Amino acid sequence: MNLVRLSQVPAEPWRNGSGTTQVLLAWPTASDWQLRVSVAQIVADGPFSAWPGVARHFAVLAGAGVELAWADRVQRLSPKSGPVAFDGAEAPVCRLLGGASVDLNLMARTDAGRAHLERLVPGHAWQPPARWRGLYTHEAAVLEAAGSEWPLAAGTLVWAADTPSDAGAWVLHAAHAGQAFGLWLERAAA
Repeated sequence: MNLVRLSQVPAEPWRNGSGTTQVLLAWPTASDWQLRVSVAQIVADGPFSAWPGVARHFAVLAGAGVELAWADRVQRLSPKSGPVAFDGAEAPVCRLLGGASVDLNLMARTDAGRAHLERLVPGHAWQPPARWRGLYTHEAAVLEAAGSEWPLAAGTLVWAADTPSDAGAWVLHAAHAGQAFGLWLERAAA
């Protein structure tokens, strides 16, 4: 189990100045990542950066929400919405719906495999069908895994790259529903 806390990661400004990003994980390396997990703060309307060859997943963690507009569709997201997945090459234009927004981003190179992001229900067993799995909680919680309990501070990413198939489920115990997300990568065959 690997843990990364948001409070220990520096914020990096976006190229367009519309927000900042804190990269919790660039796996397996920062220079040649296949999967990247970050938390962004959006403070102004503007376009997302284009990421050709990358599948993106996006969820609102805090704030009034955002409206994302692509050439063929518009989608509104709030902290109660499920995550949205889209092709990174199709960079949407983002409009804030009432002030700054804090958001979770999962990006995976399409040649690395297929990534997934889903909102977790506190107290329910979660066992994704992949050896690479992770969990992000935006509030303090306790993770029950492999017969142990792991206290997690608010803004913590927990991940494991080679989870054995018999490792069992993870159960997150949190005060509120909707503040935690499971993520996993079905890795491409080598």
